[in-house]
Amino acid sequence: MILTSVLYTLVTTLLLGVGYPLLVTGLAHVLFPRQAGGQLIQQNGVLVGSRLIGQPFSGDTYFHSRPSAAGAGYDATASGGSNYAATNNKLIARIADDTAVAQKDHPGQPVPIDLVTASASGLDSDITPAAADYQAARVARARGQGVDAVRALIQRHTEPRQFGVLGEPVVNVLELNLELDKSGKPDLDKSGRK
Repeated sequence: MILTSVLYTLVTTLLLGVGYPLLVTGLAHVLFPRQAGGQLIQQNGVLVGSRLIGQPFSGDTYFHSRPSAAGAGYDATASGGSNYAATNNKLIARIADDTAVAQKDHPGQPVPIDLVTASASGLDSDITPAAADYQAARVARARGQGVDAVRALIQRHTEPRQFGVLGEPVVNVLELNLELDKSGKPDLDKSGRK
């Protein structure tokens, strides 16, 4: 019986622990190569990030991502939320601080929740269209662009619900910021106005 148990353990370990993962990984790379490779984004031959993993953006010229509780922030090796309860004083203080910073450009207006709360993974690469729109005036002003042009970029990068029913519309922050960098500033007319 001991020999049978050991052999059964070895066979199932090889089949389910090695063979099956290799098969699934191989099929994923053949059927969905971009997704299986992490949906990496390159610009001018340089890897700038992944479409699936958020990253921090600072400064007024960029749209900001959701806060991250993963390690020191957006650390894929330490994925996870803070696990603070909604009544935890540290969480309440952090959200209050983030809300105060976000409201500098929109005093008294409610801040979209995804700009002040982290996702469960801490690696969320997307924000809601409302969170992007909330930041549009700041980004447009800092870049010397019209708000309507920035909002048009947001609209182009808004992804609908998956299959029309799952989830909510989202905007990928990295792709939006890369598009902003490509768009540059609008040309000035002869009077120097935009």
